[in-house]
Amino acid sequence: MSLAEQIEKDVITAMKAKDTVKVSTLRMLKSALGNYLIQTKKNKAEDAEVLSMITKQAKQRRESIDSYEKADRKELADKEKAELTILEAYLPKQMTDDELRAAVQNAITTSDAKSPADMGKLMKVLMPAIQGKADGKRIQEAVKAILK
Repeated sequence: MSLAEQIEKDVITAMKAKDTVKVSTLRMLKSALGNYLIQTKKNKAEDAEVLSMITKQAKQRRESIDSYEKADRKELADKEKAELTILEAYLPKQMTDDELRAAVQNAITTSDAKSPADMGKLMKVLMPAIQGKADGKRIQEAVKAILK
């Protein structure tokens, strides 16, 4: 079963369970996927594309949580946290710092990167291997720390 089919099935399950937060979160995700398919003129999204969309949605939630907490809007931050939890259930398990460092080291060896100027070359090798398994900010910090 593809990730898109799983999401569709989970929407129906959440509707039957009257889980309004999950239903609205998954519907927003389905809408974003539908818009993506229209823009790319495709009939069906691959799992990697769906995963990328979920990652974007999760990133938006994290940014919103940050903004709401700075503005002292706890009720809105809590809503975004609940949505983020639902989205994270579809993402692969996040890498630990040690796993991330090991992946960066492996990519450095593979890409032959030696300095921060080689970051683009390194990221081309690294990103496909860890897509969705670590936040972009964490990846960037790990790469910078090792390439210094």
